[in-house]
Amino acid sequence: MSADDPGTDERQRKVAQSLGPLVEQEARRFLSESQIEGDPQRIAEGWERRFIADGRRAAEMIELYSQLGYEVVADPVSADEVGEDCDDCRLLAALQFKIIYTRKRATGEI
Repeated sequence: MSADDPGTDERQRKVAQSLGPLVEQEARRFLSESQIEGDPQRIAEGWERRFIADGRRAAEMIELYSQLGYEVVADPVSADEVGEDCDDCRLLAALQFKIIYTRKRATGEI
Protein backbone atom coordinates (compact mmCIF):
# COMPACT_ATOMS: atom_id res chain seq x y z
CA MET A 1 0.00 0.00 0.00
CA SER A 2 1.49 3.32 -1.03
CA ALA A 3 0.65 6.90 -0.16
CA ASP A 4 -0.68 7.23 -3.71
CA ASP A 5 -3.22 4.48 -3.07
CA PRO A 6 -6.71 6.08 -3.29
CA GLY A 7 -7.83 3.78 -0.48
CA THR A 8 -5.31 5.39 1.88
CA ASP A 9 -7.10 8.74 1.86
CA GLU A 10 -10.41 7.04 2.53
CA ARG A 11 -8.98 5.04 5.45
CA GLN A 12 -7.38 8.16 6.93
CA ARG A 13 -10.67 10.01 6.62
CA LYS A 14 -12.53 7.19 8.39
CA VAL A 15 -9.97 7.07 11.21
CA ALA A 16 -10.11 10.85 11.64
CA GLN A 17 -13.90 10.73 11.60
CA SER A 18 -14.03 8.01 14.25
CA LEU A 19 -11.54 9.84 16.48
CA GLY A 20 -13.30 13.20 16.12
CA PRO A 21 -15.84 12.72 18.94
CA LEU A 22 -13.13 11.42 21.28
CA VAL A 23 -10.86 14.39 20.60
CA GLU A 24 -13.78 16.78 21.01
CA GLN A 25 -14.74 15.23 24.36
CA GLU A 26 -11.16 15.44 25.63
CA ALA A 27 -10.96 19.08 24.59
CA ARG A 28 -14.08 19.85 26.64
CA ARG A 29 -12.70 17.98 29.65
CA PHE A 30 -9.60 20.15 29.84
CA LEU A 31 -9.89 22.74 32.60
CA SER A 32 -9.76 25.85 30.49
CA GLU A 33 -9.20 29.21 32.11
CA SER A 34 -11.58 30.71 29.57
CA GLN A 35 -14.36 28.49 30.96
CA ILE A 36 -14.01 29.90 34.47
CA GLU A 37 -14.63 33.59 34.82
CA GLY A 38 -13.89 35.79 37.78
CA ASP A 39 -16.36 36.22 40.62
CA PRO A 40 -18.39 39.36 39.79
CA GLN A 41 -18.49 40.37 43.46
CA ARG A 42 -14.69 40.14 43.77
CA ILE A 43 -14.27 42.14 40.56
CA ALA A 44 -16.67 44.81 41.87
CA GLU A 45 -14.58 45.03 45.05
CA GLY A 46 -11.49 45.86 42.98
CA TRP A 47 -9.93 42.41 42.78
CA GLU A 48 -8.29 41.31 39.53
CA ARG A 49 -8.61 37.66 38.51
CA ARG A 50 -5.09 36.50 37.70
CA PHE A 51 -5.16 32.78 36.93
CA ILE A 52 -6.07 29.30 38.16
CA ALA A 53 -3.46 27.24 40.01
CA ASP A 54 -3.26 23.95 41.86
CA GLY A 55 -2.93 24.09 45.65
CA ARG A 56 0.87 24.11 45.87
CA ARG A 57 1.32 26.69 43.11
CA ALA A 58 -1.46 28.79 44.61
CA ALA A 59 0.41 28.95 47.93
CA GLU A 60 3.61 29.99 46.12
CA MET A 61 1.81 32.70 44.17
CA ILE A 62 0.06 34.04 47.26
CA GLU A 63 3.46 34.45 48.91
CA LEU A 64 4.99 36.04 45.81
CA TYR A 65 2.19 38.54 45.21
CA SER A 66 2.17 39.41 48.93
CA GLN A 67 5.89 40.17 48.77
CA LEU A 68 5.22 42.39 45.77
CA GLY A 69 2.79 44.46 47.82
CA TYR A 70 -0.54 43.00 46.74
CA GLU A 71 -3.48 41.74 48.72
CA VAL A 72 -4.13 38.19 47.56
CA VAL A 73 -7.01 35.74 47.86
CA ALA A 74 -7.36 32.23 46.50
CA ASP A 75 -10.94 31.06 46.01
CA PRO A 76 -11.65 27.39 45.32
CA VAL A 77 -12.94 26.54 41.87
CA SER A 78 -16.51 25.40 42.38
CA ALA A 79 -17.81 22.31 40.63
CA ASP A 80 -20.52 24.46 39.03
CA GLU A 81 -17.85 26.44 37.17
CA VAL A 82 -16.49 23.35 35.39
CA GLY A 83 -18.35 21.85 32.43
CA GLU A 84 -20.87 19.10 33.10
CA ASP A 85 -19.19 16.70 30.66
CA CYS A 86 -16.78 15.30 33.23
CA ASP A 87 -17.73 14.56 36.85
CA ASP A 88 -14.14 13.62 37.72
CA CYS A 89 -12.93 16.97 36.39
CA ARG A 90 -15.50 18.78 38.51
CA LEU A 91 -14.43 16.96 41.67
CA LEU A 92 -10.73 17.43 40.97
CA ALA A 93 -11.17 21.14 40.27
CA ALA A 94 -13.15 21.66 43.46
CA LEU A 95 -10.57 19.83 45.57
CA GLN A 96 -7.32 21.06 44.10
CA PHE A 97 -7.58 24.25 42.08
CA LYS A 98 -7.80 27.85 43.24
CA ILE A 99 -8.62 31.07 41.41
CA ILE A 100 -6.02 33.68 42.36
CA TYR A 101 -7.17 37.30 42.77
CA THR A 102 -4.98 40.29 43.60
CA ARG A 103 -5.40 43.97 44.24
CA LYS A 104 -3.05 46.73 45.27
CA ARG A 105 -2.89 47.32 48.99
CA ALA A 106 -4.44 50.54 50.16
CA THR A 107 -1.83 53.20 50.98
CA GLY A 108 -0.59 52.82 54.51
CA GLU A 109 -1.50 49.11 54.79
CA ILE A 110 1.21 46.69 55.75
